[in-house]
Amino acid sequence: MEVNEGQNTTGVLKRIAGPVVTAVGLNAHMYDVVKVGREELMGEVIKVDGDANIIQVYEDTTGLRPGEPVINTGLSLAVELGPGLLTSIYDGIQRPLEVLVQKMGSFIERGVSAPGIPRDRKWEFKPVVKVGDEVSPGTIIGEVQETNIVHRIMVPPFVKGGRVKSIQGGSFTVEETVCTLEDGTELQMMHRWPVRVPRPVREKKNPTIPLITGQRILDGLFPIAKGGTAAIPGPFGSGKTVTQQQLAKWSDAEIVVYIGCGERGNEMTEVLTEFPELEDPKSGKPLMERTILIANTSNMPVAAREASVYTGITIAEYFRDMGYDVSLMADSTSRWAEAMREISSRLEEMPGEEGYPAYLAARLSEFYERAGLVTTLAGDSGSVSVIGAVSPPGGDFSEPVTQNTLRIVKVFWALDAKLSQRRHFPAINWLNSYSLYLDTLGPWYDTEVSPEWNPLRSWAMEVLQKEAELQEIVQLVGSDALPETEQITIEVARLIREVFLQQNAYDAVDTFCSMKKQYDMMKAIRSYADQSYAAQAAGVSPAQIISIRAKNDLPQIKFVKDYEPMLDGILKAMESEFTTLRSSA
Repeated sequence: MEVNEGQNTTGVLKRIAGPVVTAVGLNAHMYDVVKVGREELMGEVIKVDGDANIIQVYEDTTGLRPGEPVINTGLSLAVELGPGLLTSIYDGIQRPLEVLVQKMGSFIERGVSAPGIPRDRKWEFKPVVKVGDEVSPGTIIGEVQETNIVHRIMVPPFVKGGRVKSIQGGSFTVEETVCTLEDGTELQMMHRWPVRVPRPVREKKNPTIPLITGQRILDGLFPIAKGGTAAIPGPFGSGKTVTQQQLAKWSDAEIVVYIGCGERGNEMTEVLTEFPELEDPKSGKPLMERTILIANTSNMPVAAREASVYTGITIAEYFRDMGYDVSLMADSTSRWAEAMREISSRLEEMPGEEGYPAYLAARLSEFYERAGLVTTLAGDSGSVSVIGAVSPPGGDFSEPVTQNTLRIVKVFWALDAKLSQRRHFPAINWLNSYSLYLDTLGPWYDTEVSPEWNPLRSWAMEVLQKEAELQEIVQLVGSDALPETEQITIEVARLIREVFLQQNAYDAVDTFCSMKKQYDMMKAIRSYADQSYAAQAAGVSPAQIISIRAKNDLPQIKFVKDYEPMLDGILKAMESEFTTLRSSA
């Protein structure tokens, strides 16, 4: 597929309806990029109706008039891929915001453009193939050290390949030729790729390894696989952004792509100011060194909001093709869907449920299906894990975006405003959430954590579900009316919630919890439960069992780095107290 050349043709504006304009006399194809008006605003053809071309404009159309020229570039909307992507902050159409700020200050003027990758910077290129080697699409021909990540230079997927005629190491810009093939094809460190076209792979594989996030409720109860898909729906203030920042910081993906799609300006400002200051726990260097941010706030042009999602996933696929595990955060897909709804109404299309276009589900599917664990064209293993936040109005999970997302993704982390009001964070409701990766990830947990882990997880979920049923009775008649064993169940569930599920994102130790520590914490709670039921069977009253003092120290191990000696002491003290209770029963 050739994406670098285009042929200009010119038409004129006939009709303007917000971000959607109509041009005539333009020889264009679907998804061609055009320059609209005298200011050459960037747009994209989204419908061809005879001689009329319907265009969505990625910038504010205020002041445009019929009769102004429209120029067709003949190119698809594409992103530039090469060294210089990492640490960048882009808008929805890959314009580097830091460069635009230097050009014109805080307010970006219309029609301005800047290359997505700097053209003047030189990179140290080290070849990994030699003259005479056979290369094909996806073959890695050289490496560039970009921040602490090795940027692998590949033969673009649209190049046929062949034998290497010449290749040289040294310092080059992204536009200079570093390799020539025998058929005369010249390869640079940069190439362009259309954002709406998934990058090809050799094979898509079944994900079998979890994306470890260090968040107990996610890793322990509702894990996502590397190459998997997850949704985080929740109302305003329930912790979507903090959860996604935790995932970006702690998940064991090597590259992070964060898309702020239509979020409020103050939230996006928080992300843009905090991310550069976050320290990467793996390297001790700034987290931005392996991060790409795409910022498209709610007051930016609505059409660019739709483009930002495709821009982000294409960049993620590019790093996947190098053999990296990539984690993509989209915050939020609801704003993207709202952009589709507005564009659809301007096109006068037949609306679907709640005014969303009839193809809403298809567009969401196309996006999430670009996630996956794959064998790349070069034969390496890489993955893109997609985690999309959903912002349902009023926290109503029955609205179309949430429902259509749930049909696609395999992990559902349901944020609950009531939990956040009770200061329970992460405010993920364990009764509404689920993961469909449990069966495929089970063998990994057996091998890497413990053969006891999967039964422990199932036991914890059963206790939490039992507690939910009992709480209805407790609210009516009080906890004293419950049978003795069920009074103990209520206490065990409280320990699971307060010791295991609650986690402090701002505590230096508790912000990340290893799988070994999660297993030890859950095993300690199970130990208390087993001894409690045994003591109750021996005639000890629930009040005495609940008054065991040693268990009250369990929450403290969350905040201790070398926790094993402390946990051993708690378990021994607990066993001693139970022995005393049983002997006096």
